[in-house]
Amino acid sequence: MIGRLTLSDFRNHADALIVPDHAFIVLTGENGAGKTNILEAVSMLAPGRGLRGAALRDMARQSGAGGFGIAAEVDGVMLGTGVLASAPDRRQVRIGGVSSSANALADHLAIVWLTPAMDRLFMDSPGGRRRFLDRLTLALHPAHAVHSARYEAAMRARNRLLNDLPGADPSWLSALEIQMDEHGAAIGAARADLVARLSASLERQPDHPFARPLLVMESDGGGDEPLGVRLARERRRDAAAGRTLSGPHRQDLAVTHAAKGQAAALCSTGEQKALLLSILLAHAALVTDHRGQPPVLLLDEVAAHLDPSRRAALFERLRETGGQVWMTGTEDSLFSDLRESTRFTVTAGHVFRSAG
Repeated sequence: MIGRLTLSDFRNHADALIVPDHAFIVLTGENGAGKTNILEAVSMLAPGRGLRGAALRDMARQSGAGGFGIAAEVDGVMLGTGVLASAPDRRQVRIGGVSSSANALADHLAIVWLTPAMDRLFMDSPGGRRRFLDRLTLALHPAHAVHSARYEAAMRARNRLLNDLPGADPSWLSALEIQMDEHGAAIGAARADLVARLSASLERQPDHPFARPLLVMESDGGGDEPLGVRLARERRRDAAAGRTLSGPHRQDLAVTHAAKGQAAALCSTGEQKALLLSILLAHAALVTDHRGQPPVLLLDEVAAHLDPSRRAALFERLRETGGQVWMTGTEDSLFSDLRESTRFTVTAGHVFRSAG
C-alpha cells in the first residue's frame, strides 16, 4: 500500500501531502477541484502514461516552473517520478533513491483504475480495450511493459523503412520483424493467460448485483503462422497502407453480458459499468493470489451512478480485496456506508483532511 504520497507542481497542485490511515482513501470536492489529478498522480507510479494517457509536459502545473514531482512510500521503499523543467518530455524515475526505468515500477506496485471516460470502453475503438487489457495484464506479468515497449519501437522502425520499400535494407527489415515476432509472442501469451485466468474467476461469480461478463481475446486473424513470417510476406501491403496490419497491436477484447447473451457494446450504460466493475473486482482477486499482494485500485466517480444497494455491495466487495482503494466523488454522502476510511476534501488544488 501507499503509506505516503506527495505532489509537487503536478496539475493544479502546487504541493500536496496525503498520508492514509486506512485502506480506503476518499477524496471529495467540486468538479475541477483536483480530485482526479490525485488519482492520476498515483497512476504515474506504474509504467505508462497514467490514467489520462496525457503528455508529460501537460502534467506540470501551468503557473509552475515547468517540471513536476510525485513521490510515494510503498512498503518502506520510496518511489518517485516526474520531469525536469529543462526536459519536460523526459520522464525521470527513482526507486529507493536510484535512477530506474519506468517499467521497473511494476515490480513494486500493481495499479488498476476505472474512470468515467472508460464507461464507453466497449463502444469505442479496439485501441482503448487493448490499453485496458494491457493494464490488467501488467499487474500479473510485469515484463509485459518491456515487451510492449520493444514491440512498438520495432514496429515504428519497420514502418519508417516501409515508407521507402524499394530502398529499404531487407536484412534490417528482417531483423525488426524477428524482434516483433519475439516480443509479439510474449505480448500475446501474457494477454491470453490473463483472459483465461479472468474467465475462470468470473465463471464463479454470481450474475448479481454486478453483471457477469464473458471474455474472449480476438486474434488479428493470422492463425498459427509465426508473425515474423507473415510480416515478411506482407511488406508490400503494409507499405501501401502506411502501417503494419498484422500483430498483437490489432487484437481486441470481446466482452459479452453472460446472463443476457448480449455483446457489451449493446448493453445499457449501467450494465456496461457493472460489467467493468465485475472485471475489475475479479482481477483484484486474481492479482492478490498471483503476487501475494492486492493491487491499488483507483476509482474515479465510481459511486455516482450506483443505487444505494449496489454502492453498499461494491464497498463490501472492495473491502474483500484487501487492497488499497482510492475513490473520488462530489458528495461525501455517497460514501456514508463506508465505515473505515481516510477522507480528504479537495478545493482548488488544496487537500484538507476531513472527518472519516
